[in-house]
Amino acid sequence: MSSFAPTSDNASSMGASYEAFDVKDAEFFKGISKIPYKPDAGPTESLVFKHYNASEVVMEKTMEEWLRFSVCFWHTFRGTGADPFGFPTLVRPWDDGSNSMANAKRRLRAGFEFFTKLGVKYWTFHDRDIAPEGRDLAETNRNLDEIVDLAGQLQQETGVKLLWATCNLFAHPRYMNGASTNPDAHVFAYAAAQVKKGLDVALKLGAENFVFWGGREGFHSMLNTNVRSELDHMATFFRLAVAYKKKIGFKGVFLIEPKPKEPTKHQYDYDAMTVIAFLRTYGLEKEIKLNIEPNHTTLAGHSYEHDIVMSSAYNMLGSIDSNTGSPDLGWDTDQFPMDVKNATFVMQVVLRQGGLQPGGLNFDCKVRRESTALKDMFISHIGAMDTFARGLKVAANIFKDGAMSKHVEDRYQSYRSGIGAKIESGDTSLEELEAFALSQGEPERISGQQEHYETMLNFYV
Repeated sequence: MSSFAPTSDNASSMGASYEAFDVKDAEFFKGISKIPYKPDAGPTESLVFKHYNASEVVMEKTMEEWLRFSVCFWHTFRGTGADPFGFPTLVRPWDDGSNSMANAKRRLRAGFEFFTKLGVKYWTFHDRDIAPEGRDLAETNRNLDEIVDLAGQLQQETGVKLLWATCNLFAHPRYMNGASTNPDAHVFAYAAAQVKKGLDVALKLGAENFVFWGGREGFHSMLNTNVRSELDHMATFFRLAVAYKKKIGFKGVFLIEPKPKEPTKHQYDYDAMTVIAFLRTYGLEKEIKLNIEPNHTTLAGHSYEHDIVMSSAYNMLGSIDSNTGSPDLGWDTDQFPMDVKNATFVMQVVLRQGGLQPGGLNFDCKVRRESTALKDMFISHIGAMDTFARGLKVAANIFKDGAMSKHVEDRYQSYRSGIGAKIESGDTSLEELEAFALSQGEPERISGQQEHYETMLNFYV
């Protein structure tokens, strides 16, 4: 998310004239053309799609319609490769490392060239990714307006749309104790003002969704925290945002993105079920859905697909930040998803609920700090898109074949009639169930056959 001033070593290695990228028709990714579909490509051909064919029809929709891929601006065009133990490694020839408006415009133009050559129809951003903060909120808003005008122009020229926008309410020191959950009402008000502007921008750019990620909405210690007060304030914050959304006529879907920890020790939006419980507690479940990031799900100790399955089961799945992590490490690594089986799990859910629209599969991912070539930016996205294309086709085969779903359905057949049907409808009592148990004796032990299901899945994958 943060930018950096280049060191003397970085500056000398760049060697380029940044002004050369300021002209209207400047090319940022020279030598890379629009990525083609080449199903017969060999293993070393990584700048082609081998499986993702945007126009290919799968279960009455094209791949492009099912997958709705999106590129995130923050990792892709603001990531530097820096980590807690090392300096930036990702040097982009158009980026002088400054927070100037000229540099922000170069980044944006580079971004839209990238989206177009990759063949992706959506992008996402935080407000502070695309425009620098000024000396005060008024100047910051003017900066954002200027960049948004350019973004609107580039969207019009390329046909790329905004999947969702969001506000960065976690990076600036003012938010060190939270935004909507901050103990200082002044900070709450500042965050509200930032979201108001963010919604204005989302409306102007035609965003199809608006995301809230509470990176600092949580605590490090219970000793200095009034949990109920902070949760009440967070609910108020969302109600205010909902009211303003309706006032200005923004039709996009509000989404909360769960994460259990990092940067705070404990985040209030811990996982899908925690967020759903919060929304229902405060009467917001009809106004807000969920944006699920699997890397966050595994940080919460769940399986990759867990939060996607749970939120969809309650009709609360709005969009997916398609990435993965390294569970053995225990922190958010934001890697590109390359596991076909995981992609299959995700796409089974997407098929069952009839699609993700107006959400999508947003690549909230960053190349590794060692992947320094410009083509690595493309290769990483291509690999992930091919992975989900394969996952879609496998999930479609499972769906059409019906064998696995029939097995699952049969596991619950006892609820179709008799006492099971009464339980299903809620038309029974503990007394009746006791009488049934006494008359029928010990239940039969029926195998769950987990290994059989795993073997069936491997047949398709």
